[in-house]
Amino acid sequence: MICKAVDWLLDLVYPTRCVFCRAFLPPGPPRICDRCGETLPRTTDGGRRRGDFFSECVSALYYEGAVREAIHRYKFAGAQAYAPAFGELLAECVYGELEGEYDVLSWVPLDPGRRRKRGYDQAELLARNAGRRLTREPVPVLRKKRGVRPQSMTGEPEKRRANIAGAYSVLDPEAVRGKRILLIDDIVTTGSTLSECAKTLLLAGAEDVRCATLASTR
Repeated sequence: MICKAVDWLLDLVYPTRCVFCRAFLPPGPPRICDRCGETLPRTTDGGRRRGDFFSECVSALYYEGAVREAIHRYKFAGAQAYAPAFGELLAECVYGELEGEYDVLSWVPLDPGRRRKRGYDQAELLARNAGRRLTREPVPVLRKKRGVRPQSMTGEPEKRRANIAGAYSVLDPEAVRGKRILLIDDIVTTGSTLSECAKTLLLAGAEDVRCATLASTR
C-alpha cells in the first residue's frame, strides 16, 4: 500500500515516464526511454501468423514482461496516454510489413457497455495514432453487437471461438465490399477474435482481411 502511495506521488511530481519500464523522462508526453527502445522484445519480420479467415497478422512486440505490464496499464488502469507511443511502434511494423497491402484501416471494436465503463476503446486509439504516422485515416467498419466474457478468461481455443461467435456485424457492407481491410487490435493470442471479425467482413464482401497488433504471444 505504501509503495503504491509513493508511486502515485512520484507520478504527480514527475509525470513523464517511460511507458514500459516507467523510468523518469524529461517533460513531455509518455514515451519510450532509450534503454527500452533498444531492448524491447520485438518480433522478427512482424512475427507473421495466419488465422482461419484473415490472411496474416503482424505484431510489433511479443506479449511478455514489461510489454505485458504496460498493455495492462493501458487497457485496465486508464493509461490511455500511452496510445501515441504504442501507435508509433505499431505504425512502424505495419509500414515495414504490410505497406501497399490494404485499402481500409480499421480496428476491432469494444462492445458499448465495456467502452462506457473503460472510457475509451484501446484498439481505436491504437488505430488512430498509428494512422497518423501512416497518413491513413482509420474508419469504423464493425460493431460489437453484444458483450461477451473476456477472451482471456475463456480458456481453450475452441471455447474462445464459441464465446466470440456472432458477436460482430458490419456497419456498412458497401464500405467494405471488394476492399482489403487491415484490422488493428492490441494483442493476438489464439487469434479467435480476429478470425471472427475477418469472417464477418468476408461474408459482407470484403476481398481480404489482414491484421496488425501491438503485441503477440510467442
